[in-house]
Amino acid sequence: MDYPARQLHDDLNKSVRRAVQSGKPILTHVNADTTWLLQLPYPRNETPPAGRSHYNVLIDPWLQGPQSDIASWFSKQWHAIESSVQTISELNERLEEVEGLAQTTHTKTKKRKVRHDEMEGRKSSFIDAVALSHEFTDHTHKETLLEIDHSIPVFATEKAAGLVRSWNHFDHVHVTPSFSATDPDWRKTSIRPLPHWLGISRVVTKSDALYFHSAIMIAFTVKKADRANSVYEKDTAEAIIYSPHGIVAEDLRHLPKAMPPIKTLALLHGLHDIGISFTKQLNLGAYNGLKAQRMCEARYWVGTHDEIKKGGGLLAPFLRRKVLTIKEAVEKEEEEKGHISNSSELADMKGVRFAELISGESLLLE
Repeated sequence: MDYPARQLHDDLNKSVRRAVQSGKPILTHVNADTTWLLQLPYPRNETPPAGRSHYNVLIDPWLQGPQSDIASWFSKQWHAIESSVQTISELNERLEEVEGLAQTTHTKTKKRKVRHDEMEGRKSSFIDAVALSHEFTDHTHKETLLEIDHSIPVFATEKAAGLVRSWNHFDHVHVTPSFSATDPDWRKTSIRPLPHWLGISRVVTKSDALYFHSAIMIAFTVKKADRANSVYEKDTAEAIIYSPHGIVAEDLRHLPKAMPPIKTLALLHGLHDIGISFTKQLNLGAYNGLKAQRMCEARYWVGTHDEIKKGGGLLAPFLRRKVLTIKEAVEKEEEEKGHISNSSELADMKGVRFAELISGESLLLE
């Protein structure tokens, strides 16, 4: 087993033992770019399917091989760093091991009820849903997606959904609904066959006609344990905001005011500023990420889509990349707005947990 695969294996094993007891989500960087696995523990008052403890959402899967848009002569890229798993089958095996660990942990502590109605003919896949943020092939990678069981539901942008439907592989392909200030009820984004406590939606920038700068929001109900003196607010949700190219911060303003309330657990937003020559900005980078984090009040900021891939084609010489760190971004804002103090808007950054995960690394979102 090579290092990325071993890293994924070991991190998942360590994380799941902690996660089972904490009831918190696990976020795993499946490759070094922007493929993610989000493992959501079933709420305490829900009965999970037999042999399961987590609902697993796979985001923008691209495991191996090249990706190209328009034509290979125009743009073609490969991963520079090997993905932690090379096939969906291998990922599924890892998830099966994780569930085995979870069931063992439950047995040693307190057994949870399971639904045995799904034992007969239950699908073998431990991936429960796929979310696609863009139609570009580094997000909607045909060869990887066709490895996934056809019964797994796909939630995608309109163009990506049309592309996936054209392959005639998946039984259920849904266009991701929008989440906006005019209708900020995340529960309406829980489209069957998603469980009622989970919604997948899309936050878009109105001025961006191509929706290049947008975000996927995965919201889920937070169910507190029944304890004396515990504070439980019905229908309170936590959310993961995934924006691989970045989103204009202003378009996240309504999230903290949503009803029922949404608390942003993690923002997945890249650090690198990427554009084409001196015209089109592709990835908005760390400076925009600072503004987006403050707007949605995310507890975690996790870097994404920053792998410096091997590439070729006509477009490659025109791409410009400014590699930034969170430290550099904060320092620039300090130069412009003054040093961080208790009265500064940058003071909020002191409580933010920032993470850059390598291929195969997991993070328990506490």
